[in-house]
Amino acid sequence: MSILSGKNILLGITGGIAAYKTASLVRLFIKAGANVKVVMTPASKEFVTPLTLSTLSKNPVYSSFVNEDDDNAVWNSHVDLGLWGDLFLIAPATANTLSKMANGVCDNLLLATYLSAKCPVYYAPAMDLDMYIHPSTLQTFKILNSYGNIMVPATSGELASGLVGEGRMAEPEDIVAFIENDILNNLPLKGKKVLITAGPTYEAIDPVRYIGNHSSGKMGFEIAKASANLGAEVILVTGPTHQSVSNNLIKVIPVTSASEMYSEVHNYFNTVDIAILSAAVADYKPKEVASQKIKKKDSTLTLELEKTQDILASLGKIKTNQYLVGFALETNNELENAKEKLKSKNLNLIVLNSLNDEGAGFKSNTNKVTFIDDDETVTEFQLKSKAEVASDLLNKILQQINA
Repeated sequence: MSILSGKNILLGITGGIAAYKTASLVRLFIKAGANVKVVMTPASKEFVTPLTLSTLSKNPVYSSFVNEDDDNAVWNSHVDLGLWGDLFLIAPATANTLSKMANGVCDNLLLATYLSAKCPVYYAPAMDLDMYIHPSTLQTFKILNSYGNIMVPATSGELASGLVGEGRMAEPEDIVAFIENDILNNLPLKGKKVLITAGPTYEAIDPVRYIGNHSSGKMGFEIAKASANLGAEVILVTGPTHQSVSNNLIKVIPVTSASEMYSEVHNYFNTVDIAILSAAVADYKPKEVASQKIKKKDSTLTLELEKTQDILASLGKIKTNQYLVGFALETNNELENAKEKLKSKNLNLIVLNSLNDEGAGFKSNTNKVTFIDDDETVTEFQLKSKAEVASDLLNKILQQINA
């Protein structure tokens, strides 16, 4: 999954011959999982039709402040468009439009949207060689970059005039790759490795039956997604679950039992910066596993259980520079038990939730948690979606590791 998945992308198209490439650009953004809205200058419609771009983006195309073709005129708000976008790409960006952007000229909807945008703005210049190297154009680039805009560099090649040189708009695939890399390189967990455990473990009784719990794995998977969205390389060790994730930054390692999870976690722990153990690992397992299905003969069945290896405690004993997070699901004396677990297992942070809180715990899409760090600072949260809890957790970790 691309880092662009789920993002709202504004694509501004100006009146250059390279506008014909924007159909491919829209298609690539959509393929990456982004939402796309297109804003065109009137001149750009001479090179590519709004119908083509609307069909590909599955959104209306905007080119004027008022839709004059409608029986009832509709105002197209540049402010709303600017607020909607998570990023704004202007491609092709002609010398004319770039000069207006640099000097605050606002004579069409695209420029008004640019001046209203609160999101990062990328621009991909496209013009002839002599225009590209003209001192006024070079000065425009400096001004725009000083405003915080990000240039997608033009390439060299054959230009519309027949000249060969710099000024050719970057190819759509290269523009998408440039933006993806720029976003990743500026994310707070870029270059960090995060190990996460999720889901239950199943401890075999015989080839058919097992001891398990009701964990769905949702919390761990949401933490994995949130970590990847912040640029981390994620190793997700998960017990049996129906959850799934598709992200090229997330490596999923499926396991079944506590011993398998123990082994996989220890395989990776020394290589990671952060470890977040949210899995609901079985505390006990059958001492002996029957090789054949146990037949139902008696009215009772007695199983002798033994403790599983405590994965979290084992990591606390060997951690060096890793930031270690554990979860505590409690039903009584919640805060005291969580603080004890924090100390005894040498954690940096523990996430407490209680089965006494409605909407928290297993299977639900929500959770109500309390963070306790190694200074015993207690931070309570209201009931939230597990995605929001994951975001809160990563923000807390970033605050502490950057303190």
